[in-house]
Amino acid sequence: MKVILFDIDGTLVRAGGAGRKSLAQAAEALYGRPGLTEGIDMAGRTDSWICGEVFYAARGRYPGGREFALLRNEYLKRLPGQVRKAVSAGRYRLPAGVKALVRRLSREKGVLLGLGTGNFERGARIKLAPGGFNRFFRFGGFGCDGLDRCRILKTAVRRARKLAPAGNGKLPVFVVGDTPHDVSAGRKAGYATIGVGTGFAPWKDLVASRPDRLARDFRGMKKWLGWFGIASRTRKIRTRMVRS
Repeated sequence: MKVILFDIDGTLVRAGGAGRKSLAQAAEALYGRPGLTEGIDMAGRTDSWICGEVFYAARGRYPGGREFALLRNEYLKRLPGQVRKAVSAGRYRLPAGVKALVRRLSREKGVLLGLGTGNFERGARIKLAPGGFNRFFRFGGFGCDGLDRCRILKTAVRRARKLAPAGNGKLPVFVVGDTPHDVSAGRKAGYATIGVGTGFAPWKDLVASRPDRLARDFRGMKKWLGWFGIASRTRKIRTRMVRS
């Protein structure tokens, strides 16, 4: 058994800025000030961290529990509408090759396919729905599990172990993401990392983060399966034909 964890924004989907727009609207409604998300680098960050920074921009301090929950809930209330607008406007996109790869991995009996994302879980499901991804991901680690991406990844792996057959020892883990934050968190957790240039980080920064594997996008099924240690079915079939 092995665990493969995918980031969402810029990796599985590009939601056309739906998250930033929803949070900006929520913050303006609550605090009466526009543009509170401007200047905040959200790429690879967790929703919990981002909400804290937005509140700080509005109030000059970090939020208490109730204040944080209020901003989170206002953001999540607006997110479905912004995602629908992104879909209608053609701004919601899937990176090249990602749907085929995820579908293929979901058919592998030895793979536990999960999410390792900074999104709140509800927000993650909202963003994934138009791409038809939710059925492939039974578990994950989310922004509501903590501020730190390393902790989020480890939480996802703990949940994966509950789904693994009894008797499995240490599970190999692969982290797939589009930013240096994904790579550094995966490395800190002790997992294999794959950087993919489908998202928001400059390519040179992703290269400099030194993931174990690096790709421009998800095309090249054989290559990707090889990185996960999964043999190509086509190759197996051809081998049987030669032997027979």
